[in-house]
Amino acid sequence: MKKPLWIPSEENIKKANIIRFISLVNKRYSLKIASYDGLYRWSVENIKDFWKAMWEFGEIRASRGFDVVADDPIRFPCARWFIGARLNFAENLLRFRDDHLAFIFRGETRKLAKMTYAELYSSVASLVHPLRESGVVPGDRIAAYMPNLMETAIAMLAAASTGAVWSSCGAELGPAAVLDRLGQIEPKILFTVDCYIYKGKTFNLLPNVKRIVSGLPSLKKIIVIPYVEEKPDISYIPNSILYNDFISHERQPEIGFEHLPFEHPLYIMFSSGTTGKPKCMVQGAGGVLINHLKELLLHTDLKREDRIIYITTPSWMMWNWLISSLAVGAAVVLYDGNPSYPDWGAMWRLVQDEGITIFGCSASYINYLRSVGAKPGNFYDLSHLREISQTGSPLSREGFEYVYREIKGDLHFNSISGGTDINGCFAAGTPIQPVYAGELQGAALGMKVKVYNEKGNPVVDREGELVCEAPSPSMPLYFLSDPDGKRYRDAYFSVYPDVWRHGDWIINHSDTGGITFLGRSDFTLKPSGVRIGSAEIYNVVEGFEEIADSIAVGQDWKGYQRIILFVRLAHGHRLTEDLKNGIKRALRESASPRHIPALIIEVTDIPYTFNMKKVESVVSNAINGRAVTNRDALINPESLSFYEKIRHELKEE
Repeated sequence: MKKPLWIPSEENIKKANIIRFISLVNKRYSLKIASYDGLYRWSVENIKDFWKAMWEFGEIRASRGFDVVADDPIRFPCARWFIGARLNFAENLLRFRDDHLAFIFRGETRKLAKMTYAELYSSVASLVHPLRESGVVPGDRIAAYMPNLMETAIAMLAAASTGAVWSSCGAELGPAAVLDRLGQIEPKILFTVDCYIYKGKTFNLLPNVKRIVSGLPSLKKIIVIPYVEEKPDISYIPNSILYNDFISHERQPEIGFEHLPFEHPLYIMFSSGTTGKPKCMVQGAGGVLINHLKELLLHTDLKREDRIIYITTPSWMMWNWLISSLAVGAAVVLYDGNPSYPDWGAMWRLVQDEGITIFGCSASYINYLRSVGAKPGNFYDLSHLREISQTGSPLSREGFEYVYREIKGDLHFNSISGGTDINGCFAAGTPIQPVYAGELQGAALGMKVKVYNEKGNPVVDREGELVCEAPSPSMPLYFLSDPDGKRYRDAYFSVYPDVWRHGDWIINHSDTGGITFLGRSDFTLKPSGVRIGSAEIYNVVEGFEEIADSIAVGQDWKGYQRIILFVRLAHGHRLTEDLKNGIKRALRESASPRHIPALIIEVTDIPYTFNMKKVESVVSNAINGRAVTNRDALINPESLSFYEKIRHELKEE
């Protein structure tokens, strides 16, 4: 019998938003739902009614209501949602216009800035009118090459207010990676900054901006926000203007939001770009709005009195997700820089000083804390903190246990998983269910998630593919440069016709209802022809205090595949034969003999995307002699040199 790490108190359950939602559903549809499991079953068996209830519960603002919830809620791709409705995404995020804090900004330099909801509305208005005067109309593309600043969010809200389509790249991306993305969308306006700061160093971004501008002939105006210098020299960048010279300084009238159909494009999101030029996924304003409200209100239990942060940059969909917290009226904390600079306590000082209640991070961040022996609960006042949300890649059982042991024993650890593709989650948590080590609490409401075996049949308590058997509103409207929809269909529906295959390898547990993620199914390992998930290895290996991080890939070897395990050691440890044998023994006992790597090799770095996901594919390509492309999609492309150099040695071992 599994023992939960955390059980919500009766008081927590009573106060949860999802309990109010269950009451609404029970009253509206004469039901007697009494648990999350019951609500989930109803949500996927009555898809139209669920999303209609979510529209009401989320208090979505629209100038015209919908005539039909969905034309066909089981058709892929893709059902049309809330037909007839007209709304504006930004108006829903700017519904509060009072003195409650909207933003708290903190950078590495400890520079602090705050903005109320009234000030936010005024700031957006001061930008909307100059954008319209510059010729921006609904459907135009507006892009950003920005750090995680308040001005980044203000620019997005101003763009959405006009009906323009927003797309952003974080300042950490190199110019080639930015051009790979923005070159496909032909933006009319670009927002950027003079410099950005990382690990205490200042990086001049303007040379990159000049190169990007020269590669984007569609640009009519480049708006530069001074971040480090008060008056940076931008004279050599064509059509550029400083932010303060562009915005209106007169008293602003009402914004005059463009009210558009539910599926009017809002965001162009990009795939990671590690296997080719990034895909451009177009997502609708209404679909993103209602899905984010579902996840923030029901799964995250976000309330107006909360202060929420996610360690993210504008390159990652979690930035879009975080900014939607404005629709709930919470205070959004924006952090720019390295979350571990100058030391591991950086974020925990912020949590303490700003009274953060919901803290979001990646699995790699938690594993970093473990590797340096950090004990945040011993050194910082975390009394306000009631939830940690974690995503990016699977977290081991030991990672879950570390959170409760070394950070805080009484909080909701809300591990979530989904994708940029849907700007949200397939699996998530709820504040009214227990948390079990290594398990996400369940499938997200309205997401008809199943696990399929190799024959396409649903299975439980067995590894298999994550699929979704019914559409949801935030799935992409279409891909750019895909007029017949072939790339869209090939991306998700080529394996199981009329069923979304997401590319994750998971187990659905019948005893708890939880879901364990085992890694990407595209890169599952196949020793002896049997598929295993890489996370099954990480869950064991990263339980060793000597191991800070690891990556496992398959090497083509004498007609079959063998597993090579690369490990990054925690400070002060060495890869001894005893440690190697201990790892192999633990894998045999906790997993199976098939999981034991043929070789265990020490490395100094492991490649990650800017979304903080390990990239098994590029390591696999490197050691198997295949081309490694799109290095700019990695946060640390220099890490690949080791794997490319060792390829010849591996052939002989």
